[in-house]
Amino acid sequence: MNMTHYMQLLADNQPWNLMLFMAIPIVLAETLAITELYILFTRKFDGLVWRINRFAGTTVGIYFIGIIVYLMTTAVIPITKAGEWRTVIDVIAVGTYLIGGLPLIWIALQEFGLVNKGMNREAKLKIHAICVALFLVFGHIAMISGMLDPGLLGYQPAPAMEMPAAHHH
Repeated sequence: MNMTHYMQLLADNQPWNLMLFMAIPIVLAETLAITELYILFTRKFDGLVWRINRFAGTTVGIYFIGIIVYLMTTAVIPITKAGEWRTVIDVIAVGTYLIGGLPLIWIALQEFGLVNKGMNREAKLKIHAICVALFLVFGHIAMISGMLDPGLLGYQPAPAMEMPAAHHH
């Protein structure tokens, strides 16, 4: 089976890439989502869960800035320049993974007081929840398309270099 660049990234350098590009951001985002639900239901804007929520939100946002910069420079730009995308499946997988980081970055910017300054706590909570939802949607589109075989849309890997056959006379 052929792999998207998304799957190849996660499969390479085991277990480190899987931890760096999947486990760490997903654990932080899930912590954010779960604490978000708790805060939405309890309206407790203080205490341990609130502090965990703020930590997860700022950390995952900063973390994704690093991921986006790294993947844009080491993968997206070189793959695009070389024309090596493995069909639209590959583009969707990598693109939605990177786009999924943007709402998490927005949450971090809000936590640091850099955006949505004029909003009350209720409005900020709504933005938080929308951003978590957007991350979940884009993240899952990335995962599903990333696991697809780009061969479904006709991708063929370049044939391996073969030694020319010796001609017998």
